[in-house]
Amino acid sequence: MNVQIIADSASDLTSEDYEKYNIERVSLNVLLDGKNYLDGQEISAKTIYDEMRNGKAPKTSQVALEDFKKAFTTYAKKGQPALYIAFSSELSGTYQSATIAAKEVQESYPDWQLKIIDTKCASFGGGLVVLKAAQLAQENRSLEEITATAQYYADHMEHIFTVEDLEYLYRGGRVSKSAAFIGTLLKIKPILHVDKGRLVPIEKVRGSKKVFQRMLDIMEERGTDFKNQTIGISHGDSIDRANQLAELIKERFQVKDIQIRMVGSTIGAHSGPGTIALFFSNSKIQ
Repeated sequence: MNVQIIADSASDLTSEDYEKYNIERVSLNVLLDGKNYLDGQEISAKTIYDEMRNGKAPKTSQVALEDFKKAFTTYAKKGQPALYIAFSSELSGTYQSATIAAKEVQESYPDWQLKIIDTKCASFGGGLVVLKAAQLAQENRSLEEITATAQYYADHMEHIFTVEDLEYLYRGGRVSKSAAFIGTLLKIKPILHVDKGRLVPIEKVRGSKKVFQRMLDIMEERGTDFKNQTIGISHGDSIDRANQLAELIKERFQVKDIQIRMVGSTIGAHSGPGTIALFFSNSKIQ
């Protein structure tokens, strides 16, 4: 029996990804105008970005414990081994909820095999890990092999991103009010990355035209083996800029495979419209 891959909506995969690779989705929650929505199922990222441009400030929360229990119990009853690949525990309580739910389900099904990975990844960085695991599952690889490979991918996944408006990072507590104001006034674009699961600023670039060039410089400094890996790009409702970055990457590194996804509602509610993120491995692909 094939291993069932389970992913949360913060991996920013599309509905087509979930269907094509038979991935079970559990959704984080988005609160907008007093109503709760399941990310990616009951509300689209495009809707969130439109509302944010209109001044709305959506909130988010982790996957509900009961949603995890329901998903886990489905496969426990069938005795089908499963791997849940989780959004960074430093950015959400989702991983912790999953471990609690798993313990409760395994009390009733003690022989059921379940592995959980705290990827320390976000957005399509985690999504690339999920897609690799799902491909291996379709090849009928063992739970142990898939888990080890997914962990390796997660451990070596680089996240380099920039935002269009510092106001959204201010709302999320990532920068101070004064920094957001001055940065916007001076047209400063921050470049950030994910370090051990947390968002960390790398540097600031003045002027949007210089941002992509600097992102590629960082990619060259940190990455390797680009021709043999899938490069990921995600965007906050800014497909033209995502395509522009993809072309620059192809020209500079002769990359063969670049996948682009929209930043979903959960992460987009904090990073805002216009976000551009770049994902790649800093180690040779296994």
